[in-house]
Amino acid sequence: MDKIWLKHYSPGVPAEIDPGRYANLIELIETAFKNHASKPAYKMMGATRTFAQVDEDSRALAAYLQSLGLAKGDRVAIMMPNVFQYPVAIAAVLRAGFVAVNVNPLYTPRELEHQLKDSGAKAIVIVENFLPTLKEVFDKVPTKHVILASIGDQFGFLKGLVINYVVRKKNNILPIELPGMVRFNDALKRGRALPYTRPQMKAEDIALLQYTGGTTGVSKGAVLLHRNLVANVLQAEAFYEPALKKVPAGQAVHTVCALPLYHIFGFTANLMLSMHKGGVNILIPNPRDIPAVFKELSQHQIHSFPAVNTLFNAMANHPDFNTVDWSHLVISVGGGMAVQQATAKLWLEKTGCPVCEGYGLSETSPVASCNPTDSTAFTGTIGLPVSSTEFKLLDDDGHEVAPGQPGEIAIKGPQVMAGYWQRPDETAKVMTADGFFRTGDVGVVDERGFFKIVDRKKDMILVSGFNVYPNEVEDVLASMPGILECAAVGVADDKAGEAVKVVIVKKDPNVTEADVRAYCEANLTGYKRPKIVEFRTELPKTPVGKILRRELRDKPKS
Repeated sequence: MDKIWLKHYSPGVPAEIDPGRYANLIELIETAFKNHASKPAYKMMGATRTFAQVDEDSRALAAYLQSLGLAKGDRVAIMMPNVFQYPVAIAAVLRAGFVAVNVNPLYTPRELEHQLKDSGAKAIVIVENFLPTLKEVFDKVPTKHVILASIGDQFGFLKGLVINYVVRKKNNILPIELPGMVRFNDALKRGRALPYTRPQMKAEDIALLQYTGGTTGVSKGAVLLHRNLVANVLQAEAFYEPALKKVPAGQAVHTVCALPLYHIFGFTANLMLSMHKGGVNILIPNPRDIPAVFKELSQHQIHSFPAVNTLFNAMANHPDFNTVDWSHLVISVGGGMAVQQATAKLWLEKTGCPVCEGYGLSETSPVASCNPTDSTAFTGTIGLPVSSTEFKLLDDDGHEVAPGQPGEIAIKGPQVMAGYWQRPDETAKVMTADGFFRTGDVGVVDERGFFKIVDRKKDMILVSGFNVYPNEVEDVLASMPGILECAAVGVADDKAGEAVKVVIVKKDPNVTEADVRAYCEANLTGYKRPKIVEFRTELPKTPVGKILRRELRDKPKS
């Protein structure tokens, strides 16, 4: 496909970026620490951490991690929400020469066990709120070095004590001891007294295992190399610049960090981009607590707000919306799920800043396309392929479709993953011979090069920007006593975009909806749990026995 989109880039946005600008992600991070040392990097609950503080702490933690006897390329898991320790931990793991494994803190024991086993993570940095989950699987996983953080660790002694007391009381956190466990602040103290060796990392070395839903019923790790993530930071910078240059000279760009940093959208668009630009991330540990979000944001001047549709919608419709000064907002980037027209319209009315929708996946680090950020209106498209990126639309046989026809979006660029961790068969299914990644999303392109998603080839369900694969939900329910067979599908949902619906055929007539929900609560993270539970006497199937998911989505209960 001709790169017709290049003609419609904002002025100053380059057709290509130089992914070799930094030798690796460590160099990008350490350059930021050096260039912005005295500037604030993170703000949260009335406290501020500077780039210099994060530099010092991450170097100490890196030295401690190196002292554990891990080898270059070993995996270290990070299981925490958006708190001060996360950027310290991620920088430390990379600076130590290891591979970071982002873990959703809300995982159930089953999900955590799979990810730690699959990645082979030898160490984990975890917030104490989620230690009970790790304790349940500790004897079954290879993860034997535990660094335990408390929310208040980096707030100073007195404030930290108060925060930890309140958090522990509110969440009923009881002391748990695990072999090999060290407190976060103790690890920093030890690390400061230890030698640190800067690793020799190449652009082709693995930086991150970013787990995403698997068609086989389990999540799989997208292998993101140092060069993938460096490239995507520079691509995002190039596309964001037309909006960010509206921020007065000398002012640090303040970005709302409500996207979970363990999610690839938050990792790149919040953490790494802000670090590279010397901006401030306003950390939001729990974006579901909307009053707390407004309380935090009311204390700051806000320039940039990347988010998913559900958060834009919840905030725009909340009575506390006007407690925040939105007059400095220059860019609102929507991604992770489709931005709804009504939400975009209301956001523009209330802030004067249009939602600029983009598109990407864990496999693309994630930013693959974005609308021009100097747009004055919502386009309803996923925008243009970003710099150094090609899109094409393919039919089922892998051939490009005729102009004007829908096809599966395939992406090629320096941000595209190296493959799935230890799954060459799964990698082969999604990578073409000429290096394009097949997304499973069906799109069309207009005469200007703007792409729009019209359907999804995969059965994946997209709940508030998180992938839910039906096979995983079905595997869990199939293991529940009393269930003969089941199917999971996505249905439209006003708040989350899509929600999970399960249709069940009982083996035991006494199984109830409450039983199903309790079983799912024990085995599935919140966003994977069914919103709708339906019982039927049989499931619709093809002549060869394949469940007809579309009928379950479209056909009313019979």
